[in-house]
Formats: sequence, C-alpha cells, structure tokens
Amino acid sequence: MYSEWAHPAGGVTVWARTHGGGDYRVLPDGCMDLIWRDGELLVAGPDTAAHAERERPGVAYAGLRFAPGTGPWLLGAPAREVRDLRVPLDALWPGAAARRLAARAADDPVAALTGWVTRRTRQAGPADPLPGRVAGALADGRSVAQVAGWTGLGERQLRRRCEAAFGYGPKTLARVLRLQRALELARAGGSFAAVAVAAGYADQPHLSREVRALAGVPLRELVRR
Repeated sequence: MYSEWAHPAGGVTVWARTHGGGDYRVLPDGCMDLIWRDGELLVAGPDTAAHAERERPGVAYAGLRFAPGTGPWLLGAPAREVRDLRVPLDALWPGAAARRLAARAADDPVAALTGWVTRRTRQAGPADPLPGRVAGALADGRSVAQVAGWTGLGERQLRRRCEAAFGYGPKTLARVLRLQRALELARAGGSFAAVAVAAGYADQPHLSREVRALAGVPLRELVRR
C-alpha cells in the first residue's frame, strides 16, 4: 500500500508505504529522499540507473521526496556526495541532530518528517531558484547549450552547478526526466511510437534503448508493473 501528498512548502512530497514483499525496482527520477525504514533514517541519493532491491512483507516506510535540486538545500549536502547511494542520515548530519529526528520518528515517522521539513524550510532561507529553472527547461526539451545560454552560464559552470544540485550534469538529468515523462505517457495508454515522439526521443528504438539503459528492463515491463 502506497500513498503520497504534497507538502505545503513546495518541492517536497510526503509518502508512506507498507511493502508487500519481494523484488522491486527504484527508477531514477532526479530526486533525493529522506526515508524512515525499520528504525533507521536513510538518505537516498539521486540515481543514474535503476536500483533492483528486495524487501520482506510488511515493512513500513515513510519518506520525504525532494524535487530535483531541492534536496541539497534542505538536507545540507551536495547531491553529488550521495549519487547512487543509500546512506545513514548520521553520515551527513551531526550525530546528535540525526538521533533527535530518529527518536521523534520512532513514534510517528510521518509526523516527525513532516514537522522537520516544515521547520527546515523556515530556517533554510530562500532556495536558489536556478536548479528549478534548469530542471524545468530540460524537462521541456531544451538542449544543454540552450539552457546554458538562457541562464547566462557557460556549459562548464552549468555542469558544476548541476552536479551540486542534482548529483550529475545536465545531460544526465535530461535523460532521467525524459524517462519519467515517457513512463507517464506510456502508463496513460499512449502507443510506444507516440510516446517516443511526445517525450522527445528520435524514434521508438531510441526510446527502447534509453529505457533499458536507465531502467534495466523494457518499457512494456515497467508499464505492466
């Protein structure tokens, strides 16, 4: 069972899940997550490819999903430090701060995480608007050169800013966002040929190659799941 809802601060989704058990696949989406699982707080970094995992039935999760570029602002760690990793929160925060949040989460993880992100957004000050603008432009299909020109940054400087905010450069982020768009369209019932065009792939074979490279399985299997 899975549920999610948007946090009022924007850029953060609160979610909860009781796992049915068995194998599952976590797809790259450009996001970072703060996750409560089995008495432990973990940070899931931005992924460059799918993570195939296995879980036992009945394990309860709660989490905060940070939209691309939002995680470093709120968690206080560059995304590139946790790219493709799952690390204990106390590896990134002072131990006492991580233990306090874990103690609160032991009673009600959703309430503890929601309360923390509410307080944190007030304390952190205004977010840097650049990551959101870059992610939006790439999601709309603009090229890296176009985004660099639009932001007034050189391509090397844009890459450095992206690695800190998203965990990887703008080309990888564009591929990840395009995958998510294709999956959304395919699950809505679009033919794969139409999905390829609408999501910005050169053709259906290009779509198939990219899905396999990033997700590790064919698009048809992802839609069926």
